[in-house]
Amino acid sequence: MTSTQQLLEGAASLDLALSHADAERLLALLDALDEWNARLNLTAIRARPQQLTKHLLDSLSVHAFLHGGRIVDVGTGAGFPGLPLAFVNPERHFTLLDATAKKLAFVEHAVRLLALTNVELVHARAEEWRPARRFDVVLTRALGPLERIVPWCGHLVADGGRLLAMKGRFPAAELEHVPSGWKLAAAHRLDVPGLDEERHLVELCRA
Repeated sequence: MTSTQQLLEGAASLDLALSHADAERLLALLDALDEWNARLNLTAIRARPQQLTKHLLDSLSVHAFLHGGRIVDVGTGAGFPGLPLAFVNPERHFTLLDATAKKLAFVEHAVRLLALTNVELVHARAEEWRPARRFDVVLTRALGPLERIVPWCGHLVADGGRLLAMKGRFPAAELEHVPSGWKLAAAHRLDVPGLDEERHLVELCRA
């Protein structure tokens, strides 16, 4: 199976209908990541099958749980999950935030490559950033334990919004230490096509 076919079938299993051209553009994102990785070491995931599952499809697995029009990806790194999600949600506005300038330089290049008009980049630490408007969804992946994520990112969540934390195994121990003023709204087991590892999405809201 080609990378294009793997991506198309994986996306379809997530109820996302990508065109062949869409798949080719997302694969071009991985090609660009390979080129920049050689100079900047942006990510340790370098084999194409793993890139497809752990970068693209893992990112897209949370698509169904987004709501509202304003999303911020905190600690976006090389642009995941924010870039793939912005690509398949052109009607939503995405802010991709990271404290590392070299990673955002690649993300800026990727935004141009994908011709995304719904993405804004912010170079800052989440705990220090005070945007003019808060967000419907604050999304994190591999950012840290929940007891740290909430103090870092909680102020970015709009009233009625959600803090979505992408996790591997179900974080039962972390949930016991969610800071006061916040509670578990929902937890979802994610089925990432081609990935033989556990993935969960934790939704937190204000208590």
